[in-house]
Amino acid sequence: MNKVKIITDSTSDLGVELAKKYDIEVIPLYVNFGEESYKDGVNITTEELYKLVEQKGELPKTSAIDIVTISETFKKWLDLGYDIVFSGISKQMSRTYENALMAVDELEAKDRIFVVDSMNLSTGIGLTILKACDLRDQGLSAKEIAEKMEEITKMVKAQFGIETMDYLYKGGRCSGVAKVFGTLLKIKPIIFVRDGKMTVGMKPLGKMKVALDKMINMFLEDYKNGKVDKDKVFITHSIAFESEKYIRERLEAEVKDMEIISTVAGCVISSHCGRGTIGILYITK
Repeated sequence: MNKVKIITDSTSDLGVELAKKYDIEVIPLYVNFGEESYKDGVNITTEELYKLVEQKGELPKTSAIDIVTISETFKKWLDLGYDIVFSGISKQMSRTYENALMAVDELEAKDRIFVVDSMNLSTGIGLTILKACDLRDQGLSAKEIAEKMEEITKMVKAQFGIETMDYLYKGGRCSGVAKVFGTLLKIKPIIFVRDGKMTVGMKPLGKMKVALDKMINMFLEDYKNGKVDKDKVFITHSIAFESEKYIRERLEAEVKDMEIISTVAGCVISSHCGRGTIGILYITK
């Protein structure tokens, strides 16, 4: 049986250290300001992204990984004797998934490369990727890992509190009326990611702490009712360190048997949601 390489894209928001620790290949998506194109997490950081937004007075556009880049990455590992499992951002949010399938066809390697729709974004993808790494280390084949991932993706719960509606509005994801009323009423929407799509799950009023408490309570209710896979829970944020500290302290006070991991959202996720966005992401049973 061939060795297995786990590959994801930069929207998994695992960061350099986790990717290195678990031996994961990460292919970057693109962030574009006019004619200027950057590779997410390679030659632009989230902090640098926000500085550019301020300087240019405009939001960037994001784009999928092209077929050539995916094909070259896959071929590199095939030539080294690996079989491949790839999972990136939900197919309903990007063409990356379709491009990966086209790369597999181009390489005529359907028996060696397995593409899994994460049905998620950010560390909602990351959770399934780390599970894949555990399965790889247990000696499962690429096909067996992909089959198990198909089941795990259905059990991921991801929700994000949004600090400002400016990015959702400027990116065309909410109307001007919704933005005005949201701002006046001080709504901090909580976005749910379910079945590959983003929806507004809650509209708490007031300070960001109200939204944080609702997400924390949602997790703790699942946890105390035995509905959580007690492996890892992610706190992923876009330069929201105070909120991250608040959530971590709340979770650490009540959760003693799970690894709590914090990561900073990459430039693609941040381009769509904005500074201050923060989420709690975990796998249910």
